[in-house]
Amino acid sequence: MSEFAPEYFFFKLPLYTPIQLTNENSGAFNHIMTMGMPYNRDVTFEGYNPFRKQDSTFQAWHPAEEHFLKYGGIDLVKIRCKRYEDELFYLIHYDPDKHIVMKVGQFPSVADFHIQELSKYTKVLAKDKLKEISRAIGLAANGVGIGSFVYLRRIFEYLIFTTFDEHKKTLGIADKDFIGQRMEDKIQILKDFLPKFLVENKPLYSILSLGIHELKEDECLAYFDTVRDGIEIILDQRLEEIQKQEKIKQAQQKINDLNSKLKK
Repeated sequence: MSEFAPEYFFFKLPLYTPIQLTNENSGAFNHIMTMGMPYNRDVTFEGYNPFRKQDSTFQAWHPAEEHFLKYGGIDLVKIRCKRYEDELFYLIHYDPDKHIVMKVGQFPSVADFHIQELSKYTKVLAKDKLKEISRAIGLAANGVGIGSFVYLRRIFEYLIFTTFDEHKKTLGIADKDFIGQRMEDKIQILKDFLPKFLVENKPLYSILSLGIHELKEDECLAYFDTVRDGIEIILDQRLEEIQKQEKIKQAQQKINDLNSKLKK
């Protein structure tokens, strides 16, 4: 998805993430900044309304000024929920000399759009871990890349050690022997119990560690969405397995109940 797709730019792009304008995306930049003008007024897009805590349809309400598009600076852009008329506010910085665009402020925050989405993971993450992934999103939304990676790595490690605790008897491996392994080796040991995505993408942890120790803030912010997506894919697969087991259990109970009635 393009950085200037309204669904991404307004609802997912972290603050202070620089977008380099090129011949390929400059048209998309002008399009999103002029939505709401008479010739571009009917454009709508889907997004999450944090005031109402539900998905809705949005439309640009207050586009960027022509002076801003020509000379740069900071301008206010507004979008409005078509269903409830709630307004969302964005401060956009544009440097025409360096050809760089970034969001430098918004209300509600990027984190507000995502925290509600995390509630679906209550079955696979403890409350304290849900708070940690919320903090990661909040930090990234406010331009703190390295700090956000710290929390994402803690979630990753939690998933690995939780899986080991669940299956260590089957594996026949002592805690101290498992702890002493490199992370990629831990993943290999647990490959039969981990989501396929994680086993096939072992370098994910290395990227998180590199972000904490070597990458700069802006580099971590640039990679945040990719790493977060990877972790959420792992969580989604664990959630799907739990839901599958619950469905099997319910089906077995219904079969047992029906069988008992037929025997009477």
